[in-house]
Amino acid sequence: MKFQGEIEYTITEHSSEHVLAEMPVRAGILNLDGVVNHGAILWFADACATLLAHGEDESTTAVEGFLTGISINADIVGNQRDGVLRALSKFIKNGSELNTVHTIITGTDEMLIADITTRYIVSK
Repeated sequence: MKFQGEIEYTITEHSSEHVLAEMPVRAGILNLDGVVNHGAILWFADACATLLAHGEDESTTAVEGFLTGISINADIVGNQRDGVLRALSKFIKNGSELNTVHTIITGTDEMLIADITTRYIVSK
């Protein structure tokens, strides 16, 4: 059995305080039950959180060194079969050695899909 998928997302807003993004629900990210694979949800959240932690200008980082993800905590409480998922990532802590980012994933009619916290250390 072969599975093939593609994850696509668009950053709609990017500032030093938050990242907003949208990810269309497509056949390639659905699981066997026909809803979004939890791995795709986590990937989307982590991609947005990492972009925020790196800084507003994608060509440079807001931190001196490089980010190493040390933990991700996810409560996945919903799902959907089609439409668009939206992510909003905001800092809980934006420090020189530790960054903590909170990401909320919502779906159709702003239904909560996931509540995710990602932590990074700055390696020098």
